[in-house]
Amino acid sequence: MESASITTRTVVDALPLPRAGTHSRVVWRRRVAKVSRWLHIYGSMFSLSIVLFFAVTGITLNHQDWFAGREVTSTRQGSLDASWLHRPDGDVDRLLVVERLRASEGIVGAVADFRTDDETAEVAFKGPGYSADIMIDRATGRFEITEIRMGIAAIVNDLHKGRDTGPVWKTVIDIAAGLLVVIALTGLVLLYFAHKYRVAGALLIAAGTGISYVFYTAFVP
Repeated sequence: MESASITTRTVVDALPLPRAGTHSRVVWRRRVAKVSRWLHIYGSMFSLSIVLFFAVTGITLNHQDWFAGREVTSTRQGSLDASWLHRPDGDVDRLLVVERLRASEGIVGAVADFRTDDETAEVAFKGPGYSADIMIDRATGRFEITEIRMGIAAIVNDLHKGRDTGPVWKTVIDIAAGLLVVIALTGLVLLYFAHKYRVAGALLIAAGTGISYVFYTAFVP
């Protein structure tokens, strides 16, 4: 009786363990599916505008000839205080020069280059769809500006590429890319839990990947 009792007790004591383990796995799977669904839905909604922007500008960037805007080039002259161009150390007061050009000439964009020699100073401003090159005579303070303003397509294309946009916009691009990764990965997780569509979804993923690779190997030089 004692041995039978021990054997029964051992079996009974062992039964809850797999049940508990199974329950834990079920809870874990449900939590993963719930979090993935939450991230997928709200991540998609939060990033909708920026993802749509990069999708549309991907088309404009790939077909720039379709959206070629009118490029406007203007040239004008002006003058600066010559004392700003001759500091005691022989250099130019660059901050004053840049701020004066921005305030009086409506120059935008970031300073891309600032060069000086004994006779001249050259300043280049760059921005999305925009450039301005200024040649300054250090002896007289006279300058000439060549400014180029391109169309909206050029602006959004530069924003897509992050060209001449500054560090903050580059961070926006990184965030948008990260959100796309989250959306894609959570979509895969949701597909894994959707047993009815798992195989078909996996086959479509494989087909899309394979077709992309075929096009790359066959048509990309």
